[in-house]
Amino acid sequence: MGDFFERIVDLEVPLQDAGPLADRMVDWLIAEGVLLRETSGDGVYSLGADEGHLPGPNWERAVHGAPGTTWPPAGMAVIVGRDHHVGGQGESEADSATCPRCGSRTVIIDYPESFEADEEVWRPFSEAIDRWKETGEANAPCPACHTSSPVTGWDFGDNFDLGALAFDFWGWPPLDDAFYEEVTRRLGHRTARQAGKF
Repeated sequence: MGDFFERIVDLEVPLQDAGPLADRMVDWLIAEGVLLRETSGDGVYSLGADEGHLPGPNWERAVHGAPGTTWPPAGMAVIVGRDHHVGGQGESEADSATCPRCGSRTVIIDYPESFEADEEVWRPFSEAIDRWKETGEANAPCPACHTSSPVTGWDFGDNFDLGALAFDFWGWPPLDDAFYEEVTRRLGHRTARQAGKF
């Protein structure tokens, strides 16, 4: 058992713009009837958000499937603040990191040989992520080409993304691709989509 979520992460919004952008997105979702202004903590387990907006009368517009064939969801939490966002179930490290300059992929968790991160390989990335969280800027060195690039430019594989704004849909049926694309268009930035379980 457990509680499932689907997350949309804005990969580019600066921290100072994240709160106002989040407010505009929530206002739009309320106007569309996808959400209510009312919030609740029931069924919401996001780090950095204790409550989520309850689904509105038209919440099914956001999900895949015919009307009446889906289950009622829990809340949608809004997370504002520079952080790393992890899908899956309980992971806290990326499984790999691909350099934005040379395209070299650094393996951090060597599946299926290991299911834990190589601490020495992960450390420079982890330290750069921590600096980015504090200051908004940090570089990570590439073990292959020996150049440093902004940590936000690295590709950390599926279900590990950096961003200052995220939306967690708790207990919702799978989000519709068209809804995800519309959210991305309205955010005006590159986004990532994650799924996971608490």
